[in-house]
Amino acid sequence: MFDALDDSGAGKATVLERRRTYLRMEHIEILRQQIQGKNSECFHFGSQSEGTTTPGLQSDIDFLYSNHIYNIMTVWEDWKAGIWNHLMLHDDTTPPQQYLLQVIQSNTPEPMTSLTSDMFVRKDSGQILLSAERWKNVIAYEKRGTEEATKNGPSVSWIPNWDIVHAFHVRKPLPEIQHWIDRCRGKHWPTVQLLEAARIAPCFLVPAGHPDSDYKREEWRLSPNLIERMLIFSFNMTQIKCYIVLKLIKKSLFANIVGDAITSFHCKTIMFFTIERTHPSLWCEHNLMFVLLLCLHVLRRWLRLGRLPHYIIEGVNLFDGKLSQLLQKRLLVYIDSLIRNNLQDVFCIGIDNISCRLQSCSMRSIVQAGELRGACLRNSIRLLLKCECLKTLAERLRYLKYEQSIYHNTFMQQLKHLIRTFLENSTNGISKTAALECIKYVYTLQISVQTSYYLRLRNVLDGEKLRRAQYSFNLDIASSRLKFASILYSSGNLQATVRVLEEVERRFHSEVKAVCGCGSILGAMDLKVFANMLSGKTENECSESQFALCVSFSRQESYCTPLILLFEMNRNITQEEVTKRTPSEKQWMDFAEVDARSFLYYLQYLTYGGLGERYNQRHVLGVFKSYIYDMRNKIHLYHPETVFNLLGHCYEMEGDYAGALQCYEVSLSYYDTNNAANWHVRRILRRISG
Repeated sequence: MFDALDDSGAGKATVLERRRTYLRMEHIEILRQQIQGKNSECFHFGSQSEGTTTPGLQSDIDFLYSNHIYNIMTVWEDWKAGIWNHLMLHDDTTPPQQYLLQVIQSNTPEPMTSLTSDMFVRKDSGQILLSAERWKNVIAYEKRGTEEATKNGPSVSWIPNWDIVHAFHVRKPLPEIQHWIDRCRGKHWPTVQLLEAARIAPCFLVPAGHPDSDYKREEWRLSPNLIERMLIFSFNMTQIKCYIVLKLIKKSLFANIVGDAITSFHCKTIMFFTIERTHPSLWCEHNLMFVLLLCLHVLRRWLRLGRLPHYIIEGVNLFDGKLSQLLQKRLLVYIDSLIRNNLQDVFCIGIDNISCRLQSCSMRSIVQAGELRGACLRNSIRLLLKCECLKTLAERLRYLKYEQSIYHNTFMQQLKHLIRTFLENSTNGISKTAALECIKYVYTLQISVQTSYYLRLRNVLDGEKLRRAQYSFNLDIASSRLKFASILYSSGNLQATVRVLEEVERRFHSEVKAVCGCGSILGAMDLKVFANMLSGKTENECSESQFALCVSFSRQESYCTPLILLFEMNRNITQEEVTKRTPSEKQWMDFAEVDARSFLYYLQYLTYGGLGERYNQRHVLGVFKSYIYDMRNKIHLYHPETVFNLLGHCYEMEGDYAGALQCYEVSLSYYDTNNAANWHVRRILRRISG
């Protein structure tokens, strides 16, 4: 089983890679929040950031926002002037782990007496409460887009497979946590260091009530997520794999009996209790199935008692609202059978082909043909994680660029401020890495804006400015170099442009994957896509960057942007079209955004034309056309409407107006409004009509 999990993407290297990736994505979002001047924090919790998942488990991504403009009071002395204050209320009628939040005035430490917000409700006693359910409704309304928000427990999310929770920080010591720390003192696990870290770690209040409470719509649940993450991060590999097997059993075997009533959090709680009560020497590789058996004994004990306690917060029954007494009895009967049969049912786990891997453990080479396993699966997951991180970076920086672009006269100062802020807020290894990635992106933009300013004044670019542009070349495989090539082309250095484009083309092998911060393509994040990128490559070659971000130009970069792309910055015919843009589209539709490989071919066509190299120009036009009409490339073709506009412009320059119109019609099939093709069609029709 230990080896089978390695082959399923749960080896040590993959676990650590998942943790690094999600912590880096967490810091990228924190940097964005700080730059926007928001006094908030955010965290990736759950299986993905813990590294306790496999591809077959299809774990959601858990994300938590906490805004510090809200002050959560445990006692009246915690009141602060000038911000929102809420007092935690808990009495004998309130279920364990649940709190009500009384609204306190911001200008005086006195209770609010009137319903001044849709989020407020009045309790029978007259106290004004902040309603958890109404809080979620307001979030869903304020952040609404074209899609309906999905509510799942405390989560309000618009992103598939993401659970996004807007919560409150509780920084003051809480009796629940101290009671747990006192209970654990003197045990081999959690260690003294863990308990000390837990003592100062903040908890959160998330908008979720107890299912049996009279105030379940108003209640907030106390959640010690950070403490739980620290506990998971202390697991050794046997403990991590035991936890993963529990989740595999839960999803494939328990689900046949109780559906989704048993959750990953139940499995996590069982792990905590089992580790606390067993000697550390038992948690070694050859004991994996034995310690799994111990976990099932712990679950059987709680099922017999009819309650699964929360590991940290006393008095909570995790079966409440999840597992009825009837389902508890059914599950107990099955677990009895599972233990008696010496866990033979694990051979029936189909997820990640676990059953197949176990049955062929002595003949591992004959595991299902075509299946990803071992080093191939590990490297595929690593590429997937890197792609997710790069996409997150592009999304967050797209939003920042959109916000800064409104300051037309001070855009350069805004970019310098961004770089300075990134540097000032990088405090440790992970945040420094995240900050460096952000700085490379912003620095490329800064150089391009500065160059555009020089070209507008008809100044000649000197060697120093060109050398600066090369600083961020390793952000990805192509986008920064293509921007550099566009700068050279716009300044008239066509021979230098050709050399840069030839270098990009050499690096742009067929396995390079396109990454976009604006949209998504169905199937583009499938693991097999990343496995194909590894085909025929050595381990060292796999470590090289194999991603190409879309190339983006803002209006402040107009003088180092090919002229046809200026239409993309003004793609609407009427102002009414602008109002129809989704919140996401508003962040990129005033920029020129184009797929990197397509932009390479277009820029080559322009440059060869400028040099009078007609053969090369015709050849690259054929390559360009073949690339975008090849169905195999659809999975990499972001902003297809812009790509077809560029191809149409090539046909225009060839004098083939019919071919150009055909390209623009294809472009309009993607976006019939907010598409520069509408301008191009009008221009061609005027030319045809004379």
